[in-house]
Amino acid sequence: MRKFWIAVATALVVAAAMIGLTSCFSKSRGGVVVYVSEDQVFSEPILRDFERETGIHVKPVFDTEEAKSTGVMNRLLAEKNNPQADVYWANEPIRAEVLKQENVGAAYQSPSAEGIPANFKDPQGYWTGFSARARVLLVDHSVANKPKSITAYGDPAFNGKTVIANPLFGTTTTEIAALFIIWGDEKAKTFLTDMKRNNVKIATSNGESADLVAAGESAFSLVDSDDAANRIKQGKPVEMIYPDQGDNEVGCFIVPNAAVLIKSGPHPEAGKKLIDYLLSAETERKLAASDAAQIPLHQGVETPAIVRKIENIKTMQSNYSAVARKMREIEPLLKQWVGL
Repeated sequence: MRKFWIAVATALVVAAAMIGLTSCFSKSRGGVVVYVSEDQVFSEPILRDFERETGIHVKPVFDTEEAKSTGVMNRLLAEKNNPQADVYWANEPIRAEVLKQENVGAAYQSPSAEGIPANFKDPQGYWTGFSARARVLLVDHSVANKPKSITAYGDPAFNGKTVIANPLFGTTTTEIAALFIIWGDEKAKTFLTDMKRNNVKIATSNGESADLVAAGESAFSLVDSDDAANRIKQGKPVEMIYPDQGDNEVGCFIVPNAAVLIKSGPHPEAGKKLIDYLLSAETERKLAASDAAQIPLHQGVETPAIVRKIENIKTMQSNYSAVARKMREIEPLLKQWVGL
């Protein structure tokens, strides 16, 4: 997380210099300005559908791959006293929590949020989750006794046969922080110790982790469900297992997108309409059917077979605000665990 906050501070200078690029549009042309950290290939079609269906012109500002989802958030922080954006479409809720803490987001209770479970939205309305990824086990078909829980990382039967994305970054960090909260510090530390003792391999990303399983070099890995679905669609000899679904188990960790209304944005009413659209069941259906293979948070939304419905998943009951705080707290421990 330290690298994340250093990146935030560094990029603020760059972001401040770029504010004028958006200013002309936001103040003179109307419409709605949305900053987006969800992948452009998945988010842009949704925004164009909104534009076509409502007649409201959309000016999107997308994160680059190099910015790793921090670029547009840094711009929002830099523009705090002169907001240029109306909406932030985050690809996970932790950055939405940062904006709440920094007084950049505005509270908005969208009518489209009705039916979305309470644990996937901020209780005051500063962000609302939609269209989620699940943290799943991607397992090699050849494994005889397939793992059903993330605790299988400590099973001696899998010694030297597992891989996990670097826990200092991304959704791996987020899930481990959530485990510290739901399990308590001691049990979570034991989990990390058991993984290290069992000679887990550390990959650079969820994508690399999934590729190692798909290539038969590792028995299983904990990855995002879109990574797993993508390998399955490619015909790789793997399967996706939603972990910890038993009565006494913690459930599967869910990472929703998050929609944030920006405080004092130039077009607040258009911003609210865009958020209503993003949170709709129809938008969730489209994202489920796309290669993003995201899980709708409204119940009863039609999904392809590879996307399990949220009502059929035992989900980890996560407080994302607490998770955001815990991520900072455990950073030194994770750095030590990785070997830095």
